[in-house]
Amino acid sequence: MTLKVSARGRVPPFIVMDVLRDANARAATGKDVLHLEVGQPSTGAPKGVIVAARAALEREVLGYTDALGVPALRTAIAAHYRNRYGVALDPSRVVATTGSSAGFILACLAAFDPGDKVAIGFPGYPAYRNILTALDLVPIELTAGVEERYQITLERLRTQGRGVDGLIIASPANPTGTMIPPAELKAIVRHCRAAGIRLISDEIYHGITYDEPAATALAFDPQAIVVNSFSKYFSMTGWRIGWMVAPDDLARAIECLAQNLYISPPALSQYAAIAAFECRTELDANVAHYAENRALLLRELPAAGFDRLAPSDGAFYLYADVAHRTNDSEEFCRQLLRDTGIALTPGMDFDPRRGRATLRLCYAGSPAVVAEAVRRLKAWRG
Repeated sequence: MTLKVSARGRVPPFIVMDVLRDANARAATGKDVLHLEVGQPSTGAPKGVIVAARAALEREVLGYTDALGVPALRTAIAAHYRNRYGVALDPSRVVATTGSSAGFILACLAAFDPGDKVAIGFPGYPAYRNILTALDLVPIELTAGVEERYQITLERLRTQGRGVDGLIIASPANPTGTMIPPAELKAIVRHCRAAGIRLISDEIYHGITYDEPAATALAFDPQAIVVNSFSKYFSMTGWRIGWMVAPDDLARAIECLAQNLYISPPALSQYAAIAAFECRTELDANVAHYAENRALLLRELPAAGFDRLAPSDGAFYLYADVAHRTNDSEEFCRQLLRDTGIALTPGMDFDPRRGRATLRLCYAGSPAVVAEAVRRLKAWRG
């Protein structure tokens, strides 16, 4: 007899991880690889975090913590909102999570019921729609083009998002790096509150911006759901520690879900992350390197045939329209890897409808790696 297999588990793959697998297979044969595919810093955790982790190993039992996180970390995160954004935040609303991924799962389970409709922008982070699908929620695609700078606008939400129960926004965004201007963000946040749309703001790339700082949704609605992480700006990807700011009406539900799904986030990562807020000099130096890489790519990529780029306001990505070179970005990226050793991510990960003509470059690597990638791209014509 055939055993039942859940339809909820039949979500598409995260294509960038398939690219990483192929890149690692190439490296295993002794060939070099220039990693511009996976969206993570090439640097490790800041020195102060390492010192704090070593101290915690000696001092702490490292057993289960409160499901919502250790009080010292929650207090430090609340202080971060006061210092960075001028937003007063009660630490009781802060939830430490096992990376931002757990934050999205907790938010969606606490806020929505099966069949509810949640709007997301295309192109966008693929895990949004795949998490929604796995939870029996209905992703509603709000497509955005270069004329909207690949970002959700209030007008797009009003025309394409009628009847939605929730909205996920990201500023800066993955894969484009574009940001929602503060005035537009304020309008979107306030429209959602007035229309009864539950807003989830992904602020994981805050701290990595190049002209203007990013605004938090909490500045416009104190009860918005905000998800963030120590993975990107704080360069702690593998530590799997993030946070969310929960509205009062969801606080107890999120706590009960966290208790049952995760028990608690990793204790060592929590104690170490407290020190991350004191490491801004080192972390801002990382952002300065990203800015150098970004400037190099914006200057040199057009000479390599990549001249249709989304405006990259933040994060560490460039999103390129390559329709003039291919209508199969997956094969294009495979051929590029075979010929040059450069690993890029095809746009199908971020936009299944239009992604066959786009790809993403991550410039979080060392300046030397990015410069060599530019040299090889100029020499390669596919």
